[in-house]
Amino acid sequence: MSAIRSIARHILMTLPILGIALAAHAETYPSGVIRIVVPTGPGTPPDVIGRVIATELSEAEGWRMVVENKPGALQTIGMSDVLKQPADGYTIYSMSVPTAAVPALMPNLGMRPDVDFTPIVKVSKSYNALVVPPSFPAKSISELVAVLKQNPGKYNFSSAGFGTPAHLIGEMFKLQAGIQAIHVPYQQSQQRIGDLLNGTNHFDFLATVTVADFVESGRLRALGVTAPDRVAGLKDVPTVAEQGFAELVVEDYVGFAVKRGTSGDIVMTLNAAVNKALQKPKVIETLTRLGATPAGGTPDAFGTLVKDQVAYWGRIIRDSGIKMPQ
Repeated sequence: MSAIRSIARHILMTLPILGIALAAHAETYPSGVIRIVVPTGPGTPPDVIGRVIATELSEAEGWRMVVENKPGALQTIGMSDVLKQPADGYTIYSMSVPTAAVPALMPNLGMRPDVDFTPIVKVSKSYNALVVPPSFPAKSISELVAVLKQNPGKYNFSSAGFGTPAHLIGEMFKLQAGIQAIHVPYQQSQQRIGDLLNGTNHFDFLATVTVADFVESGRLRALGVTAPDRVAGLKDVPTVAEQGFAELVVEDYVGFAVKRGTSGDIVMTLNAAVNKALQKPKVIETLTRLGATPAGGTPDAFGTLVKDQVAYWGRIIRDSGIKMPQ
């Protein structure tokens, strides 16, 4: 018993020292390079948005920032990379809609965005536009639904790959409208757009910033946007809700998170710095040009969004019967 009391006294005596050491660590953070791991390829919206924020943090805070692309396997390669690192705030994971679909699509993976990560902040939000080639005989969503119902299984819709926002929204559209259409995933965006323009594929839910020039030039026809209100650059295009498809109002987003167990002081340091960056006029201008709206907010708010998104897409995936390709 005396030995136990001796050990207990030693632990109690060292606790204040440990507290001082942790406080000092938080005060000096960051003293090394911070990596933002983007689970998509170069030039994708999460990649570009991550680089915009990294550049601002480097310039405004003097932090050493690096953005690394770790695409593949429904964004789980990037997720796995982050979870292999120490929970010290030096590796940030960039989350978006496909990450929220992981638990339903890969239930045995052993990684979850709502369990294994601590949220930092929601960085931006954006929306998609339902588009068809000009030759397609539909000028509204209702007309598109009518054509698809008259010809079940005849038409295709394209996306940037399995589990991407366009794929998930397309499957949700099929479920809600009671239609059939064949999903055609692409790895190369140029080929995806080309096959849509030439009529090989018949509709797609493309990011609004991607389609604005095509719609203005008449090379694509936009039937609706998935935003709650009309969006800049496509102001003449009605929302899906205006056309009676309120369930298709779907927000894509980019947000930052770190490995669970990261110090709360570090999380708040990152949160404050990103929120500050999102208020800078040049950051706002750049994100707006990309078709995204700066978000910001608290870690708790972003954490709630992630949990809600996991539940939401889980329900859509189960109801639509989407299965991972073998």
